[in-house]
Amino acid sequence: MKILLADDHALFRDGMRYVLQQLSESLEILEADNFLDCLKIAGQHPELDMLLLDLHMPGSDGPKSVSYFHQRYPHIPVVVVSGEECCSNMEKVMDYGASGFVCKSSNANTMLSALNLVMSGGVYLPPEILRHYELEAAHVDRRSLHTNAYGLTQRQMQVLQHLCAGMSNKEIASRIHLAEGTVKIHVAAVYHTLKVGSRIEAVRAAEHLGLLGVPNG
Repeated sequence: MKILLADDHALFRDGMRYVLQQLSESLEILEADNFLDCLKIAGQHPELDMLLLDLHMPGSDGPKSVSYFHQRYPHIPVVVVSGEECCSNMEKVMDYGASGFVCKSSNANTMLSALNLVMSGGVYLPPEILRHYELEAAHVDRRSLHTNAYGLTQRQMQVLQHLCAGMSNKEIASRIHLAEGTVKIHVAAVYHTLKVGSRIEAVRAAEHLGLLGVPNG
C-alpha cells in the first residue's frame, strides 16, 4: 500500500505518519509540502492507493486543486484533510472528484475508519457536517428534514433507490438534477444512517429492510 500525504506543516505530517502506519505493516508513505510537488510525485508513482490533501499549501488553489489533481490522476482516490469545516467547501471538493473529507480535529480512530471506507470504494464525510448540510438544505426544502422509520430523508431514499439500481454517482446526479458532489454527500449520509461501508452493503441493507420499491415520500 502506498499513500501520498500532501501538507505544508511538518508537525502534522509527523503525526499523520504515526496514524497511517496502523493501516498496514507494508504501508509506504510519500510526502509533499506543496501542491506542485504533490502533482510531480503522483506522476512518478501512478500506483498510489490514495492522496491525502490539504487544501491550503504553497501552489494550491483551494478546492479547485482537487479538480486539477483528479483530472490528471482520476484513478487515485483523493481524501481532503482540512482544518476547515465549511459545508460549501466540502460540497465543492466532492463535486471536484474527492472521495472523502476528514476534519483535522478528528481522532486517530475516525481517521483510520474514514480511510478504510474510502479504500473499500466508499465515500466519507464527518457525521456532524452531514447533519449541518441537512439543516442548510432544509432552508430550501423543509421536507428534507423529515425522515422515515429508518432515519432516511426523502432525498436520501431517492439516492438509495438509484444506487440500488446500479447507477453511478454521476448518473444519479443527472437523473435527479443535482451536482455530483451533492449526490456524494447524500450517499455518505445513507452509508452513515444504514451503518454500511460500501454500495454492496447498502444494497443488502436496503433489501433486508424492505426499502427497495418503497415510495420516496
